Amino acid sequence: MQSFELDKTDIQRIKQALDGDEEDLKSLLSEYHASEIAILFESLPLEARERIIDILPTEVASEVISEMDAEIEPGKLLENLHPEKRSEIMEELDYDDATDIISQLPEERQNAILEELDEEDATQIRNLLTYEEDTAGGLMNTQIISVNQNFTKKEALDEVIRQSEEIEEFYTIMVTDDENHLMGIVSLKDIIKAKYTVRISELVNSDYVFVKAETDQEEVAKLISQYNLTSIPVVDDEMHLLGRITFDDVIDVLEEENTEDILKISGVSEDEELSGNWVEAVKSRLPWLVLNLGTAFLASSVIRHFSKTTDAIPVLTAYMTIIAGMGGNAATQSLAVTVRRISLNDLTDNQAYRTVLKEFTVGLANGAANGFIVFLFALLYDANLMLGVVIFTAMIGNLIIAGIAGSAIPLVLKRVGIDPAIASSIIITTFTDVFGFFILLGLASKLML
Repeated sequence: MQSFELDKTDIQRIKQALDGDEEDLKSLLSEYHASEIAILFESLPLEARERIIDILPTEVASEVISEMDAEIEPGKLLENLHPEKRSEIMEELDYDDATDIISQLPEERQNAILEELDEEDATQIRNLLTYEEDTAGGLMNTQIISVNQNFTKKEALDEVIRQSEEIEEFYTIMVTDDENHLMGIVSLKDIIKAKYTVRISELVNSDYVFVKAETDQEEVAKLISQYNLTSIPVVDDEMHLLGRITFDDVIDVLEEENTEDILKISGVSEDEELSGNWVEAVKSRLPWLVLNLGTAFLASSVIRHFSKTTDAIPVLTAYMTIIAGMGGNAATQSLAVTVRRISLNDLTDNQAYRTVLKEFTVGLANGAANGFIVFLFALLYDANLMLGVVIFTAMIGNLIIAGIAGSAIPLVLKRVGIDPAIASSIIITTFTDVFGFFILLGLASKLML
């Protein structure tokens, strides 16, 4: 299947069909995959979404709702449907998807919808709602294929066939004991190839990766990526099997975590929705900008301290922006690389030291190269050798500071339990501005006055 990109023509066709005959709308919708309809929903009002979901087959409608972005509020869409249609869709959804969607609603509405479902489905969803959203428990699906370790090959295959009627896809078969303790995993291929007299306990692979229900979702994603797993079992503290997390769930987690880190590094709150209005954007960004304004006053105070120097050598003000700008860019590069390294692996003390040392060396080399260019410019354009020396030295010093700050600050924040992406950008900007101005103006006051 080719990738789908939202096109104005698609939106126009859907809107025209919404104004026409229902059969024509059904025919048009049949041309789109469920995930494509979910994308189209981003450009349609709630009333149009409700009508489309209402006429889609339940299987397709449930897939569309599960594919909808959380910012488009699939929970609100589900809430506004006819109870019979809503129940059909809820029963079609995987438990983890149903939980994610219904969790967007107020508790009283959650209970009202759950009361419409059969007891087993409602119980499974209620159990999942007790877990934090960003943990393995909040991410897992309780629909799993499991067999008892004492089963024979025939008993195991019969059980797999019975359980698979409720599950569309499965990649791993969990093996448990009589008390539902997870004993290991086994592949369907191994069961099929085994002799009929073999018991599952002889086939089980006890060297497996699992996570506890309270494990952070980012750690789950790392484990699935590191060990190339298709799914990973979730257990409680007593090793009772609770559910599984599949690789397709992790793809969403990785996208969510990467988006969160990008927003934080840019000084944007993770609470801001990408498709939100300008009021939400202002509320999200203003606190960070006010904080940044406070740190900017520190840089301004350095300039005020050396006001006699800038008055005597006005040309310095032209180079101050170059020094500060280059320092900020270099620090951002160092920060991005370091935060990414931290997100992929927890760095040991030795790795952290080597990371800072590497960024120090990079800052020294880049500072020398860029400083030399500005030195030549000052020498040729301003005909001032000492000015060139001062700017050359200041450039090297500030890019070294940028490298050290951009790598060390997120490492320190991580060590003390603070998300390194939250405040790093503001802190390093303060470092490069303050020290950049201080080195440039301090050297100029000593060597040129």
